[in-house]
Amino acid sequence: MFHTISYLKQGNSRQHQAYKAIKQLNIMKDLMDYTPILCGTIPIGIDVEDSDLDIILKVNDFNHFKTSVIRLYGEHEAFTIKQIRIRDTPVIKTNFHYGGFEFELFGQAKPVHEQYAYLHMTIEYHLLKEVPKLREKVIHLKRQGMKTEPAFCEILGIKGDPYERLIEIGIEKGIIEWKTL
Repeated sequence: MFHTISYLKQGNSRQHQAYKAIKQLNIMKDLMDYTPILCGTIPIGIDVEDSDLDIILKVNDFNHFKTSVIRLYGEHEAFTIKQIRIRDTPVIKTNFHYGGFEFELFGQAKPVHEQYAYLHMTIEYHLLKEVPKLREKVIHLKRQGMKTEPAFCEILGIKGDPYERLIEIGIEKGIIEWKTL
């Protein structure tokens, strides 16, 4: 379902706006070589006012990617690019504003379907289908400043690292497979 952004056209008004901004920017085509996937809260309808558009990418050559995104998006408002490590994995992050949204491009040398952002979104999507009342509770906690994964775990009474525990829940429920990791 999340392999293209066409589902946004059938979504809520914020999803329509996101679709329009993404299409105008031509970002999915411009970054096609990096297998971009829109992740996060907007695709699954649990976004809040300041939610950004997270696009994850498989990036093997950070220098080449950096050159490309500076050329493509470097002129946009609040453009930043940095390389950091998350869970001992090198990542490159680019942020900028366009069309009323903050965009965050998140690249690492890992297939997008194996990245935590995609796995978390997939698990959260299934949990929301399983327990529809979760949606409003998650949005409420997010409006109070809580991140998405901790909000899900808080509501579901799941203890421990919310980012790891959600993965474990996804495996236990058969939403994702261990071999994915």
